[in-house]
Amino acid sequence: MKKKPADPSLLHSQYKQELVKEKRWILFYQFLIFAAFFIVWEVGSRNQWMDPLIFSYPSKVWALLTEKIADGSLFSHVGVTVFETVLGFILGTLLGTILAAVLWWSPFLSKVLDPYLVVLNAMPKVALGPILIVGLGPGFTSIIAMGAVISVIITTIVVYTAFRDVDENYLKVLWTFGAGKRQIFQEAVLPASFPTIISTLKVNVGLSWVGVIVGEFLVSAKGLGYMIIYGFQVFNFTLVMLALVLIVIFATIMYTVVEWLEKKLIKDNH
Repeated sequence: MKKKPADPSLLHSQYKQELVKEKRWILFYQFLIFAAFFIVWEVGSRNQWMDPLIFSYPSKVWALLTEKIADGSLFSHVGVTVFETVLGFILGTLLGTILAAVLWWSPFLSKVLDPYLVVLNAMPKVALGPILIVGLGPGFTSIIAMGAVISVIITTIVVYTAFRDVDENYLKVLWTFGAGKRQIFQEAVLPASFPTIISTLKVNVGLSWVGVIVGEFLVSAKGLGYMIIYGFQVFNFTLVMLALVLIVIFATIMYTVVEWLEKKLIKDNH
């Protein structure tokens, strides 16, 4: 007697349930690691397993956070850094993508500039901080420029490589039907490179935060970078840890927004 084939809709439903179950377990273990980290930090500092003067402990950080929120001083620092980081992130990604498009458009120019891009990518970008401050002045502009510069070269290289590696067969088909270079770029090259651009955005989140915080170390009188430097100067390491925790939180929020954008773009292009 032949075995009756399984109902496809039932199999699909079971598969979805398994995915939901797996997602719940992942969230559970993520929360477990998160909670364990703060418990070990609190217990370790209070029992002198680590130096509480340097590492502080979560309850003190939380008390300082509520104090800073109550007196309103925290919002200006957070607002300044988030504004600078988001703007530097957007500028770095946009400029890098535009430069990559220019290099794809002109193979001759890409061959000329290729060694310079390699050299600029190898150079530590934070070393440009003092030059930017002198050239642009000690203000928002130099800090935002720092956040953009630190990511623009790597964005250019990675995105240009993605543009160049698009399957030649797609391009030949479009050439055959009389498409121009601009149409080929819009219809084939750019959409095919969306996954790489999104991956670059994820990397740029961290790079932009690094650039802005380094810029604030050097010149700012406000922001989370300034809080870190000031905390070190007055030996208030609880303030330093608070700034670091806030950086982690807002960098995670930015990363989550990029992930949401990735899902939306991939869904719209399938």
